[in-house]
Amino acid sequence: MDALDMILKYIILPVGGFVWMLFTRQQSHHTDIEVLKAQAAATKEAHDREFKEVRENFKRLFTKLDGIEEALRK
Repeated sequence: MDALDMILKYIILPVGGFVWMLFTRQQSHHTDIEVLKAQAAATKEAHDREFKEVRENFKRLFTKLDGIEEALRK
């Protein structure tokens, strides 16, 4: 019975504690990774939206310049 008690105290419990610590750290890292993925997706979406707005502004600018050029040619 003493041998079983020593095995439980010095082998099973430390290994179980180590496994539990690894599991909790892995869960924490998983959460952090998901948050970073969401932030990256939001940043990419905002960048794409801003890039689209800039492109539309340039299209309007070139349309106005074409109109001015046509008016000057007349």
